[in-house]
Amino acid sequence: MPHIAILASPAPEALQAKHTLKTLYPTVRPEEADILIALGGDGFMLETMHGALSSKIPIYGIHCGSVGFLMNELAPHDLMLRLEKAKPSVLHPLEMQTQQKNGILAKALAFNEVSLLRESRQAAKLQIAVDGVVRLEELVCDGILLSTPAGSTAYNLSAHGPIIPLSAPLLALTPISAFRPRRWKGALLPENAQVQFTILEPDKRPVSAVADFTEVRNVTSVTVRQSKENAVTLLFDHEHNLDERILREQFLG
Repeated sequence: MPHIAILASPAPEALQAKHTLKTLYPTVRPEEADILIALGGDGFMLETMHGALSSKIPIYGIHCGSVGFLMNELAPHDLMLRLEKAKPSVLHPLEMQTQQKNGILAKALAFNEVSLLRESRQAAKLQIAVDGVVRLEELVCDGILLSTPAGSTAYNLSAHGPIIPLSAPLLALTPISAFRPRRWKGALLPENAQVQFTILEPDKRPVSAVADFTEVRNVTSVTVRQSKENAVTLLFDHEHNLDERILREQFLG
């Protein structure tokens, strides 16, 4: 039997599930665990993933929140059997490096996406370069995002970006309400591509950059690449693994 630690969001459903599981199974502290059990929604799962980066302990999420794409269903009485049969998915985050108008540099990681968003009523103006080559001289838009396959069914899908199979070595570059060029729908990029966004007219058209839940405001440039040095392992019930969920999502109306 693996040593498990149970982490729960503040949601009442998650706290109740934590109480139920602790009455059924022995638990240890997170740093002593073989597997972390995360109870909540996708937002809490993202927090847990970021927190587990250094420990590299696999995470098994259980849906006790509003959105549970990265989670498994709650079934307390057969948890150990499900853990034994679970299928692992290794996810590498994106690394965002920003420079602000005051010259300050900052870094953050994103397992879903890095998004650039206008801060005012003025549309953002962005220049986009891939691996040092300018591919779009000027994009006028509400914003843009670069998504991982795991995050392609989240904000990226809401912005009409493509769903990417988990095994595909691709990233989705998706504009948010593009005004000019109006017909540009984005691009699929190799996972090892480095993307640089330069903010045009940053004083008149301020832009913020967001990596999952880390926001940096008033940026002048943002560089994004996949971080191969960092990874987390998520565990999924075999019959509802992450590859299957992403594939199934493409056939939903």
